[in-house]
Amino acid sequence: MHISSGFQALLDGGATTICRCWRMVRQDGVSFGFTDHDRDLEFDGQVFLAGTGLDASALESSTGLAVDNGQAVGALSAVGLRDSDILAGKFDRAEVVQWLVNWQDVSVRELVFRGTLGEIRRGSSAFEVELRSLSEALNKPLGRGYVPGCDATLGDVRCGVDLGIAGRVETVSVLAAGNARRLRVDPVLSADSGWFAAGQLRWTSGANAGVISIVKVDIAGDAGRDLELWEELRAPVQAGDMAELVVGCDKRSETCRVKFDNLLNFRGFPTIPGEDWVSDFPRSDGLNDGGSLRNG
Repeated sequence: MHISSGFQALLDGGATTICRCWRMVRQDGVSFGFTDHDRDLEFDGQVFLAGTGLDASALESSTGLAVDNGQAVGALSAVGLRDSDILAGKFDRAEVVQWLVNWQDVSVRELVFRGTLGEIRRGSSAFEVELRSLSEALNKPLGRGYVPGCDATLGDVRCGVDLGIAGRVETVSVLAAGNARRLRVDPVLSADSGWFAAGQLRWTSGANAGVISIVKVDIAGDAGRDLELWEELRAPVQAGDMAELVVGCDKRSETCRVKFDNLLNFRGFPTIPGEDWVSDFPRSDGLNDGGSLRNG
């Protein structure tokens, strides 16, 4: 790690005026600042609060392409860090920056870590979070896979489906919540059952605001629409909470053709042989035109 001459001079002088500062920026733009110093510090337009109970001193650095990582431990009573927000996933993949700072002159500081929050584990009085460095991106697979289903995201540039067409995104409110996965929302009379299955429920108000849920089951009714989600909501749902209900796509070519009239933009390979095809064998009876392979 390169160290500036000013900070190196501070270290060479045996200074004991060094503290740590962290800035955490959530994906919704809300930022937090913390320091292990005994008073608040401020630089780059951010106030770094003292006495928050946050400790992120255990950072591991390595050479090459290995992923640097670390951990941060903090009290749930820290200013701005609410248990409900952590449970709702609002801190997932938040950006984290750490400096070593001369608290007597905050202009003398050194950036030592930049990355994102990883897995967050919570207890009754504290949380523990994994810090993932920028090299974590090197672990992500790149390129496309040859799979039968479409690998585009519904509504993006590669997909081309216009979500602005009526009936594809509906604003609904919660009428009742059975549990963390099942709820009833306003009826959408123009859409049959299953229209929103495999779609998104984008929460715009309530304790889950900013969270995106994936719909597993969608049952239409005159009195309301019953939804089952793939994952439990981490924060409680109240009647009146608002969300955007986005049409679903199961990534099949038939769905792309019939439901969206968008087969020309289909990004999958529906005729690619499956794993069971290698165990198939030729037969002399029947119609051998490859139809069973294409329809399998």
